[in-house]
Amino acid sequence: MQRMGQVLALKPDAIDEYKRLHADVWPGVLAKIAECNIRNYSIYLREPENLLFAYFEYHGSDFAADSAKMAADPLTQKWWSVCGPLQQPFESRATSEWWASMEEVFHTD
Repeated sequence: MQRMGQVLALKPDAIDEYKRLHADVWPGVLAKIAECNIRNYSIYLREPENLLFAYFEYHGSDFAADSAKMAADPLTQKWWSVCGPLQQPFESRATSEWWASMEEVFHTD
């Protein structure tokens, strides 16, 4: 299992809509997340900075392949087309990223 952290900004005028969407995530999107070996997925919002922090645990053996499978899913693409305009990615993110990956510097059980 690999713990993953990612960060992204949320547009200030999009907070209520983003919360509404995530209070009722489409079942097919949740199923695809599970199918792609992602568990214990949480997204946190920090206001007033409007930062989103995502945490999840990856239980597969090929994160790149599972990420590609998720990205190829038509329902996931539709979900991203709804959520994407609400978000503001960091300019410093890697070319292949929307959410910027974070380095884990501490963990304890």
